[in-house]
Amino acid sequence: MFIAHLPSGYLLTVALAKRLHQVPLPWLMSAGILGALAPDFDMAYFYLVDQRQTHHHQYPSHWPLCWLALCAAALIWRYLAPHSRGAVLAWLFGLGGILHLLLDSLVGDIWWLAPFIDQPYALFSVPALYQPWWLNFIVHWSFAVELAIAGCALLLYRRRSCPSRPASKH
Repeated sequence: MFIAHLPSGYLLTVALAKRLHQVPLPWLMSAGILGALAPDFDMAYFYLVDQRQTHHHQYPSHWPLCWLALCAAALIWRYLAPHSRGAVLAWLFGLGGILHLLLDSLVGDIWWLAPFIDQPYALFSVPALYQPWWLNFIVHWSFAVELAIAGCALLLYRRRSCPSRPASKH
């Protein structure tokens, strides 16, 4: 995924915001969107430290177990402190991370059973036909899914941010 993570975080947050009304919406948006982007923060390490030696989806930031553990810890926190806004934000952040991994699984390898089993999983593969490498993803049908997610998020954002106008009378 190249462009769908941020809009997917927005869609996730909007879908859950009414149920999480005890936390201010800007905080929810920050947690949901950052969570949906967070697994790719490892790209800094990938390029600056690792020198692209290891596929960045093999780093712990892309392990589903880490994100599921964060969500579980947040739910326990919420149970122990029912009025904790931090627990809600941590849970939403974790859900954003899980959403990221689900989207990456469409055409990108995700090690769903890491660290226990070293086996990547992807629903579909993108054939390497073009240079540079990213062009293969842009011309693949899966990019239409990304555009659809981004389009839905944009439409929802416009609908939510522009008040309804009364129908004009002619």
